[in-house]
Amino acid sequence: MNRRQFIVAGGLVSASCLSTDLSAQVPATADIGYLQDMTVHHLQALSMCRRVLGRDTGDAVQGAAAEVLENQAMEVGQMRAWLADWGASTVPVTTVMAWMGANQGAGMPITMMPGYASDEELLELSTLTGWDRGRRWLELMRAHHIGGVAMAEQASILASSAKVVTLANLQVAAQNYEISQYDFLLAGVYQ
Repeated sequence: MNRRQFIVAGGLVSASCLSTDLSAQVPATADIGYLQDMTVHHLQALSMCRRVLGRDTGDAVQGAAAEVLENQAMEVGQMRAWLADWGASTVPVTTVMAWMGANQGAGMPITMMPGYASDEELLELSTLTGWDRGRRWLELMRAHHIGGVAMAEQASILASSAKVVTLANLQVAAQNYEISQYDFLLAGVYQ
């Protein structure tokens, strides 16, 4: 399966997830927590993409950032719609990762979320130029995706909604694929 077919297949699965009325389902804590936390996680990825798009970071990073921006913006809309259908807040109320049992279920600050870049890392990304910025984006987005995969893998186990499980499994596959692409670029032209 080539890259385009993979993305199209993922889009079809995502579209099928959108067509189901979720208001009749009773979500588990993991369903709501995962959607809230992954929304926050995706919003940082979108911010990271905006820091490189339109800058001289090389065509590969421009394409990768545009792809992440498009896919994750769509997923943010999807996750927010599901949360609204369930009458849940679109953002975590206090802390993140409580649904995974982090810190004995007490959760943790957003800055401790797996793969979440620090303010210092984001500032560094913004101050670098050219291919150095492109390389740093690949490194940060790779770490971000690894954290996202860990969250999605847990959601696929803990969530009760079939649609949330499907979305989590799709996110695992898509982000693992993108990680492999970033590894290829970091070992080659962005070495």
